[in-house]
Amino acid sequence: MKELRQSPEQGYSNRFAFLNRASVTRWAPIPLRLIVGYGFMQHGFAKLSRGPDAFAVVLHAIGVPAPHLMAWLTTLIEIFGGLAVLLGALVPLASLPMAAVLLVAIFTVHLPYGFSSIKLMSVTAGRAQFGPPGYECDLLYLACLSALVIGGSGPMAIDGYFRRKR
Repeated sequence: MKELRQSPEQGYSNRFAFLNRASVTRWAPIPLRLIVGYGFMQHGFAKLSRGPDAFAVVLHAIGVPAPHLMAWLTTLIEIFGGLAVLLGALVPLASLPMAAVLLVAIFTVHLPYGFSSIKLMSVTAGRAQFGPPGYECDLLYLACLSALVIGGSGPMAIDGYFRRKR
C-alpha cells in the first residue's frame, strides 16, 4: 500500500488554511485603516501644533503656490482624511485628496533622496543620526489607500453601518 505524503508546501498551506476563510480575511482592512488613519492624523496634528504658518514657510521655500492656503488644506486633509479612513467613512472620497498630498510630497520633497525612508548617516554618542527620508513611506501609504478603495473598508466601518441602516 502506498503511503500518501504531503510536500512541505502542502503541509504549510494546510496548516494556515484557516487564514484563507472569508470570515477571517474580511478583517484585513482593519489594520490598514488604523495605521493609515492614525498616521495621517499624526502628521496633521504635528503641522497644527507647530502652526500652519511654519509649514507655509517650508512650502514657500520649495516653490508651492499659495503656501498659506496649501498649508491649511494639507493640515485639514491629513486630520479629517485620516479620521475618515480610521472610521471607515467615505474612504474612496477621502482617499483622493490624501493621495494628492502624498504625490505632491513625493515629487516636491522626497524624490531627490531616493527610495529608502531610512538612511543611517552615523552613530554618535550612542544615538543614530538619520538623513532625509525618501519616498518609500509615501508609496506604502498610497498602496494602503488603494487597497482600501479597491477592497473596501471592512467590518466596523461607518460606511457599512449606514449601508445596513438603509
